[in-house]
Amino acid sequence: MTEKIFKTIDEQVEILKGKDLVIKNEAKTREILFRENYFFISGYRHLFMTKETGKKFLSGTTFEELYATFLFDRAIRNTFFKNILIVENNIKSIMSYQLSRKYGFKEKDYLDFKNFSQDALQSRQVHDVLNKVKRQIRVNGRKHAATYHYIENYGYIPLWILVKVLSFGIVAEFYDILKYDDQEDISNVYKISPDVLTIYLSLLSNFRNVCAHEDILYDHRTQRLIPDTKYHEMLNIPSDDEGYIYGKNDLFSLVIMLKVLLRKEDFDVMADEIKREVELLDEAINVVPLDTILNRIGFPSNWYDIKEME
Repeated sequence: MTEKIFKTIDEQVEILKGKDLVIKNEAKTREILFRENYFFISGYRHLFMTKETGKKFLSGTTFEELYATFLFDRAIRNTFFKNILIVENNIKSIMSYQLSRKYGFKEKDYLDFKNFSQDALQSRQVHDVLNKVKRQIRVNGRKHAATYHYIENYGYIPLWILVKVLSFGIVAEFYDILKYDDQEDISNVYKISPDVLTIYLSLLSNFRNVCAHEDILYDHRTQRLIPDTKYHEMLNIPSDDEGYIYGKNDLFSLVIMLKVLLRKEDFDVMADEIKREVELLDEAINVVPLDTILNRIGFPSNWYDIKEME
């Protein structure tokens, strides 16, 4: 394998030129590469590469088009991230309310092993997750104002305070080890089954991490699929031998999950923001058709119709 060595900004520009990328304004291109990072921007090159070799840009592709895709991904990443955070906060609030009401508000009560799944196959998982939660209390309990206040003044941390220091990933695992009745009390709020909510929380945690670490989002694919929904059918999403080709593990699957979990007003604002960014990208790119871009994202051409669906 060829060793990767440091390249100056000028060398980076020459590499892009060597791949037939059109550089209209070299000074601006250098400034953008210096500020944004060549590696991050070049991560979007695949959308514009020729099928023959995959090493040259499509004829006429400009740096501005490549950068527009980078900015598009940043914009929708920010939009999705803030809405995932809304769901995260909602889940934490609903979960802590339901469990505190049933099991009490002190750690020794609500973290009692008997309050969780008694399935022998989950026994180890229950122990592992509870240990993770308790570790968060030890490690982060005194680092956050709210948890520190309760430890110092009351000697315990209520669950509705504790969830503030728990990652979304741990919260998803925590939900997975609850007794089925408790899972159902929470999932009923969203009018979905506990099994579906378990999958949604796990995948939302995955998407949240992609957004939080500013990884490439627009063509991200998860290993796990979401179950078929009424929206797949209502949108007439095409399918093949493996099932629906959109909305299963791509970015549109995230749209579907947020459609289910967000309030309508929040979802509508999100859909409008995404639509605007898609339109801006379409205006900025000439060498690649919009349908090709949407296919890369995993959006059906009529994706925006989901906004008006119940």
